[in-house]
Amino acid sequence: MRFVVGHKNPDTDSIVSSIVLAYFLDCYPAKLGKINPETEFVLRKFGVMEPETIESAKNKEIILVDHSERSQSLDDLDEGKLIAIIDHHKVGLTTSEPIIYYAKPVGSTATVIAELYFKKALDLIGGKNKELTPDLAGLLLSAILSDTVLFKSPTTTELDKEMAKKLAEIAGVKDIESLGLEILKAKSVVSKMEPEEIIKMDFKDFNFNGKKVGIGQVEIIDISEIEDKKKRIKELLEEKLKSEGYDLILFMITDIMKEGSEILVIGNKEMFEKAFNVKLENNSIFLPGVMSRKKQVVPPLERAYQ
Repeated sequence: MRFVVGHKNPDTDSIVSSIVLAYFLDCYPAKLGKINPETEFVLRKFGVMEPETIESAKNKEIILVDHSERSQSLDDLDEGKLIAIIDHHKVGLTTSEPIIYYAKPVGSTATVIAELYFKKALDLIGGKNKELTPDLAGLLLSAILSDTVLFKSPTTTELDKEMAKKLAEIAGVKDIESLGLEILKAKSVVSKMEPEEIIKMDFKDFNFNGKKVGIGQVEIIDISEIEDKKKRIKELLEEKLKSEGYDLILFMITDIMKEGSEILVIGNKEMFEKAFNVKLENNSIFLPGVMSRKKQVVPPLERAYQ
């Protein structure tokens, strides 16, 4: 069987890309974990069921979306047959055999899929140029709005905005900004969540020059939603650092309204200070303008570890 699957701790772009690409490729969407409240809201709004959860690649053909880091994928990925990667991140793995690989430096994987549809080029990745239904267009639009933080993220490109506009027409969405605010509010529900849930919402592992680094992120509209939980979050991350062999863990508390992130630093703080040319106080710092893990946090860290 053939499955399209996103990364661990899936976000909206990961889930939506799995669903829509599976539709065009005539295969099955899947996920590697529980969906977050924002994704739950989006699926409910457009009347689409969430994908099934898979735990093994064994005896499966696998298409990865929204990631290409082994640490973020199925633990036994090599036990299956990897046939394609559709992404918008840096290249993270090598393969022993040729595969289909299609990626663009844009704000979301949903943008990549939408462009392939509108250019009638899905056959380039083995897909069928079937009609994009309003519900699936709504999903793609939502994923773009989520990943670009309503076009505020520095990862946003003109292509993201162009695709969003075209998708909104098909989905019957008259006010893109209103939908975006609904999505961001659904994302920002940390006040009702336990610290254990918050750190798992959007946490990704990386391997930088042989060192294990974890970077989590939560996006909020009101900083008060998480203020009284930060102490416990730090404690949990310190436990995670020791028990799971990390060299460094960062946790980004991204303030959508202030357009910046407070970063909690656990572990090798000297490496963080080197990467960002800053001095930490109490193992945390607010970095104005920093909203993207992919574009603004991972690259300087990777360079520092090299």
